[in-house]
Amino acid sequence: MQTALPVTPPAGPWYKHRWPWLLMLGPAIVVVAGVNLGFVAYRGQDAMVVDDYYKKGKAINQDLRRDRAASAMRLAFDARYDPAGEKLAGALSSGGQPLNAPFSIHLAHATQPEKDRKLDVIPDAQGRFSVALPMLERARWQVVIEGGKRDWRLAAAWHWPREQALAIKADVQETAN
Repeated sequence: MQTALPVTPPAGPWYKHRWPWLLMLGPAIVVVAGVNLGFVAYRGQDAMVVDDYYKKGKAINQDLRRDRAASAMRLAFDARYDPAGEKLAGALSSGGQPLNAPFSIHLAHATQPEKDRKLDVIPDAQGRFSVALPMLERARWQVVIEGGKRDWRLAAAWHWPREQALAIKADVQETAN
């Protein structure tokens, strides 16, 4: 007794079926994404890498000395940014008294160094100042205020526009008796 096998029509070439294409789609997407990522990595250089780590370490120690000098002077910086007038206005004081010596304000963008700003400030006799500052991007800015001779420094983070005003006070150091 012989059983007859059902006759199936010929399947046709592989490229006419959808399953091989679906199986090849995943690796093809990975290859395209890998080439794109390689292009982005090659073109965009990492701005965070420092060439000379030893010099950078020495500079950190110098910055700590400048922070201690600011604490000894009991410095306080208060400012408000007016985006409509594109002005940063405020005051700098030392121990509650106005400080009218020239200083500089560095605004460093958190991720894009080309957007950093440096403002040279000459306050009036009451320690008040007003300086032009073009429209700031919504970002977290690292703010460093330095004396004209780079002998003291105040530093803080500023989240513009969430924080309209910027107030930085030097840490008061405890003295041991």
